[in-house]
Amino acid sequence: MEFTPRLDGLVPATLRVKQACIHLDSLEVMADIGFHQFEIGTPQRLLVSVEVWLEALDAPADDAAVNAWDYDVLRTDILALAARERWNLQETLANKIFALVAARAGVSAIRVSTTKPDIYPDARGVGVVIASFTGEAP
Repeated sequence: MEFTPRLDGLVPATLRVKQACIHLDSLEVMADIGFHQFEIGTPQRLLVSVEVWLEALDAPADDAAVNAWDYDVLRTDILALAARERWNLQETLANKIFALVAARAGVSAIRVSTTKPDIYPDARGVGVVIASFTGEAP
């Protein structure tokens, strides 16, 4: 016999969910990116992270996949976008990813970061971050 505790009505208003965010962290993408002569035509590793704050704060009524944000679609779309053309700037690619996510229904805020992890031996990476808000979170 399965035990499911009854929690309805027990969570105080001060502890209700006030933000909901999904994220794709450090997706490794191979991209022809960079404006230096040695970078052109030589795909390099790029790490892409996307944070998507959702308009809907309530958990789905049931545990059905149809009620979830499809991470596979997000991942596939980013991989296809990065591979589709040659990029001079991380800023350009980050903005294209941003627009791709912003066009989806139910999004209230976005942050996109791209990082080239293999540029400097004494740094974890170099990149850009763009967001639809200021501060750490909307």
